[in-house]
Amino acid sequence: MAPFRWGVGVGSAVLFAVSVAGPAAPRAAAQAPPDATASPAAASPDPTIPDPGRPHKSVYGKLSTVDKTLNGVAMTTDAGEKMAWRFNPQVVAEAARFKPGDRMIVIYRQIASNEKRVTALAFPGSAPRPQYVNTTGARVTVRSAAAVDGVCGTPDAGPVTESVIPAGGIAEVLEACWCCAAAGESCTPGNKSGNGRALLVHCFE
Repeated sequence: MAPFRWGVGVGSAVLFAVSVAGPAAPRAAAQAPPDATASPAAASPDPTIPDPGRPHKSVYGKLSTVDKTLNGVAMTTDAGEKMAWRFNPQVVAEAARFKPGDRMIVIYRQIASNEKRVTALAFPGSAPRPQYVNTTGARVTVRSAAAVDGVCGTPDAGPVTESVIPAGGIAEVLEACWCCAAAGESCTPGNKSGNGRALLVHCFE
């Protein structure tokens, strides 16, 4: 297998690899820690501020490599693409608990036309219930609600349950849908939950 080429410094970019340059030279991405990219809302629209109207998307595949020296996590997608990211050390340490070949889902959010940001790394089947590990470095709120006809994020989803997770903490949800936001903020449970462990990387609405 050709080696993955990791992205630039952790704090200098938040680009997300959605394709590869070629079979021998996969493009990599860099994931900045939350405090390195936070910015206050401006009076006029700012393309770098997450837009609630932009849905979460997911990439499915298998874990390929966890490199603690480079703070890198790489996967091979179900489509055969090789993708790599750099995260903060907390995310990498948790990802290192899993083995190459384990099923993996990368959940991300489009925040600009050429920029995507990872919300969570999920490892299906790795726990008997949906578990969420807070690796963001700050307190976050996980909100969950029922699905309506198998769909998450609908207005008539019913009661929403909230759990505040301290940095490094773990929470479980019983409902079919979830989302996460900074502590004190809100979000709409639009992601489907599943049995397994998910690493919360960056929570926002």
